[in-house]
Amino acid sequence: MIKKVIMKNLICSNCAAQIEKSLANLDYINSASFNFPNQVMLIDVTEDYDDDKAVDEIKIIVDSIEDGVQTYSYEKRHLIETVKRVESYYSVFIGIAIYIIGFIFDHYGIAWGFIPLFWIGYSFIAYKLMRKTLKGAKRIDFFNENTLMFIATIAAMFLQFYYEAVLVIIFYSIGEYLQHRAVHRSKQEVSALLDLKIEYANVLINGKVVIRDPLSIKKGDIIIIKNGEKIPVDGILIKGATALNTSALTGEAKLSNVKVGDYILSGNLNVGSLIEIQASKGYRESTIAKVIDLIENSTNRKAKTENFITKFARYYTPLVTLAAFLMFLIPTILDSANYQEYIYRAAIFLVISCPCALVISIPLSYFAGIGAAAREGILFKGSTFLHMITNVGTIGLDKTGTLTHGNFTVGEYSSDETLKIAASIERYSNHPIAKSIVDYYKGDYYEFENVEEVPGLGLIVKNELGTILVGNRKLMNKHNVKVKDKKIMIGSNVFVSMYGKYIGRVIVKDKIRGSSFNVIRRLSRRYNVTMLTGDNDLIAKEVAQSLGGIDYESNLLPEDKIKFFNNIKTKKLKMFIGDGINDAPLLKNADIGVAMGNGSEIAIDVADVIIMSDDLNLVEKAFKIGRKTKNIVFQNIIVSLGVKFSFLILAGFGYSTMLMAIFADVGITLIAVLNSLRIIYSRRQKNE
Repeated sequence: MIKKVIMKNLICSNCAAQIEKSLANLDYINSASFNFPNQVMLIDVTEDYDDDKAVDEIKIIVDSIEDGVQTYSYEKRHLIETVKRVESYYSVFIGIAIYIIGFIFDHYGIAWGFIPLFWIGYSFIAYKLMRKTLKGAKRIDFFNENTLMFIATIAAMFLQFYYEAVLVIIFYSIGEYLQHRAVHRSKQEVSALLDLKIEYANVLINGKVVIRDPLSIKKGDIIIIKNGEKIPVDGILIKGATALNTSALTGEAKLSNVKVGDYILSGNLNVGSLIEIQASKGYRESTIAKVIDLIENSTNRKAKTENFITKFARYYTPLVTLAAFLMFLIPTILDSANYQEYIYRAAIFLVISCPCALVISIPLSYFAGIGAAAREGILFKGSTFLHMITNVGTIGLDKTGTLTHGNFTVGEYSSDETLKIAASIERYSNHPIAKSIVDYYKGDYYEFENVEEVPGLGLIVKNELGTILVGNRKLMNKHNVKVKDKKIMIGSNVFVSMYGKYIGRVIVKDKIRGSSFNVIRRLSRRYNVTMLTGDNDLIAKEVAQSLGGIDYESNLLPEDKIKFFNNIKTKKLKMFIGDGINDAPLLKNADIGVAMGNGSEIAIDVADVIIMSDDLNLVEKAFKIGRKTKNIVFQNIIVSLGVKFSFLILAGFGYSTMLMAIFADVGITLIAVLNSLRIIYSRRQKNE
């Protein structure tokens, strides 16, 4: 069982790692993983977990490792009024004032006064740093940023580099504050992109409208939605007609007209008249809650790059610390007269070594990418899929409901009797083709019992007289029914037979989506695109040729689709895009499964990426956002490591100063964080 604990203001990567390790030692916690952008600690707990008791113990652990972190239960986040973090910099200001006095004493040659004042000023300025270092020492944790910074500056003080030592801490404190602000701002930006939260719902109780928390809504409740209000839960429109702004979910700024009987998704905005809906689900099971949960937890499934950086930081800091020690020890043995110079070089080396730029900016980049995609109506279920999408080489697509509208219409039928039998049996199926036949037929039905649906084939009715079949040619062949019609008719053929005798067929046609034409042509230039369909070869060929002559495979059952898809040879990853129940196995089986948002719930549940509308243009946008995110991630890695290693080499040969070192640490971190935020800001500017 997974629980969440919010740890607001925790941005120290090493501190987070120490907290994860400490929490894993608790009896009721199996493992812990911190999500930097969301500021949430995910903990895998046992049955002995007690939320209130555990959070108190967790808070004690967090406070023993890092200051200023607000720790509270995720489930109770709405009940807790969090206080904005106000860093106390009084000691820093006092220390600076004392340092200025020391500088004046030094300027006027009062030697007996300025040195003690510098040390007193340093103690005030470095108070927080010393406190964090002491906490680390109690945990036997010496390989962290605070300890390294303290050792470096205290060494500078002993070497009488007073001004450089204090400037390093001042710039470090300023940089730390700006890092907090940048990370906090990035989270605000992503939250602004996803302004989905629903604060209240108007519930009709005993004829009166009562304002309720959406969490309290139950299936069957009657909800009143006024003009300008969001739909709080998924439900059926039972009174009124209106227009809905669906941009929050689909990313498309267009209106959707709805009437009585229509199924409405939560999160859409009512821009028309007052309506009433009957809740089909509780809030937690509704679309809006699932979307919010997907975004909040999107970076829990980390990309390989994130995992690499985490492991890299674990070994990098101890190795650099050892290198700094050797940098002092070996030259000192050979040239003891200049030991102070070697201490200074080692101190600079320590300041440069912190990997914060990578540890903070990489997760932030993926989080920003996921937020930018969500604004377009594209939901990634993890940063790993945002990364994986850049390595796709093959795309498989379902036809019905993905490339085509899925709104079938009856074109021709053999006879009125054929249509009546087909409609009488197809009304027991939820398949789009079945619904189109039922909607088209306007007469009376035959009454049938024990109707059995065979996925990928059709429907079967067995009674005392024999077997009635309504389905495709494979179903007829399976029951040895000879189809006499030899006329070639393009469309989905629904054959009908009674008691072993062929009766006739109903031809159902679908229309290709307007977005499919250009999107598929563009995608096929870069990827190997193959259409997989259960329809006959004539229909498949016509659609494939209309889309630019893409590859296709027809007459496939769900299990055949998986087999064919798995046999496609490629050195890269394979993506499948679908929407129906029959597509769910392949969506789960593919390297990346992409579900169209208006498809079946099971397809959406098993998919890795969800397109909240039926617009295939969003698939292209998903690729573009993935590539941009990957580029920014690698920019941060190259710039951060490049600058750090360059400065480390300079420090090794004595060509670096403390101020250069603080730029290599704090400065590069800020540059990397701001670079990550470009993913959000650039997309916003294009949309404005």
